[in-house]
Amino acid sequence: MSQTVLPDPASATARSRVRYGVLIFACTLSMITYLDRACIAAAATWIQQSLGLKSRGDLGIVFSAFALAYALFEVPTGWLGDVFGPKKVLIRIVLWWSAFTALTGLAGMSIGGAFIGLGALVVIRFLFGMGEAGAYPNITRALHNWFPVQERGRAQGAVWMAGRILGGLTFVIFGVLIAGISAWNVSPLMTWRQAFWVFGAIGVVWCVGFTLWFRDRPEQKPSVNEAELAWIRSSAAETQASRPRVPWLEILSSRNLWAVSLMYVCLAYGWYFNITYMAAFFEDRYAVPVGSLLTNLYKGGPLLLGAVGCLVGGLLTDWYVQRTGDRRWGRRLFGVVGLSLASGVFIVCSLVCRRVPHALWFALLLSLTGFFADLTMPSAWSVCQDIGRRYAAIVAGFMNMVGNLGGALASYVTGRILTHSLQSYSAKMDMPVDVMSVAQKAEGYLAGYETSFLVFAAVFAVGALSWLLIDASRPVARE
Repeated sequence: MSQTVLPDPASATARSRVRYGVLIFACTLSMITYLDRACIAAAATWIQQSLGLKSRGDLGIVFSAFALAYALFEVPTGWLGDVFGPKKVLIRIVLWWSAFTALTGLAGMSIGGAFIGLGALVVIRFLFGMGEAGAYPNITRALHNWFPVQERGRAQGAVWMAGRILGGLTFVIFGVLIAGISAWNVSPLMTWRQAFWVFGAIGVVWCVGFTLWFRDRPEQKPSVNEAELAWIRSSAAETQASRPRVPWLEILSSRNLWAVSLMYVCLAYGWYFNITYMAAFFEDRYAVPVGSLLTNLYKGGPLLLGAVGCLVGGLLTDWYVQRTGDRRWGRRLFGVVGLSLASGVFIVCSLVCRRVPHALWFALLLSLTGFFADLTMPSAWSVCQDIGRRYAAIVAGFMNMVGNLGGALASYVTGRILTHSLQSYSAKMDMPVDVMSVAQKAEGYLAGYETSFLVFAAVFAVGALSWLLIDASRPVARE
């Protein structure tokens, strides 16, 4: 057993709490990340209409473009954070992705005689993913610098909880801005295009505050007192600055690194449905009104309940590590349990998809998949700190890179499954897709959703087994 319970080097009452300011900036950044990431799913119906697309699956290439770019640039941007510090890198990241969030609002417009069509939108979302890559690895680097090992699970849980909350509420926020609230006589406040421009501006505001307040390391912040610094550095062997030379061969040959990456591929594959086709599913299966406040809560349910899962998972993994000193099972246990239960719920979703008559009950089922899957998130990102140590951002970046390749694959494959399902139904009915009614298209997609749920269940099961190969007590490189 790996004993990692460390004594408190100073009285808790004497410590300053500056590190929680770092956590607030990390949480707000996580929220903005999910706001800008999920808004395209909330706007999918409007974008599909603006581009003249025939099938839900036609947007799959747009979703995949983001995930692919996000994956490819994770490791380089994580490496930059380890070498140069997270502050400069995070400022560049947020400004870049904010610009391309705003540019997404041009989809379907003609500018200077040029139509911003599907191809241009794919390029914009690819560049958006390139810009957002490295956000969470550099957040992990910052938390690694500012928090001792005993508090990492809770800190990671708070960051992911914040992101999930706003990701889930994005559907509500977008619906209110674009469609208003008819029950309360609230009129729409802007077009869907303008919403993207506003969301892009929010990131710029965050950068201003972050630039003025944040420092890469607690030693650089005068308001950190000696007691808090001693507490943060109680795991000093793991929090020293990175060496200029990175032992890439040693890191990349680590079984631990590949095990955690395989697990994250599986987690991302099933989770990406929440920010790609979830909203379309409720519109197709239950014909929910696009602008309804209640139905927008349904669409965000897996992210909102996932936020609770992030918090609970963070508390549980830290509690286990503090109680037993066993980091291996303290991280592993909740990953196995979370993904196993999420897999089981997805099987249920596939079996009862045609039988559940009301959107509320199916929303609760899908929300449970979000809760159970997100129990694993704090453990996954804490493992990156545990095994990465001074290379925490590189390890986190690699895990997130490989994981989001799974997300890119899921976005494409799910889109093809839905398109194939619609085409098969069209052939069965001997009716071209172009002349099918909305209700007929919805029926045509249904078998595709059922198949996709079973695929998610199988992939989550593989992810649960992958946790058994992960040892959080074994670093990827020698100190």
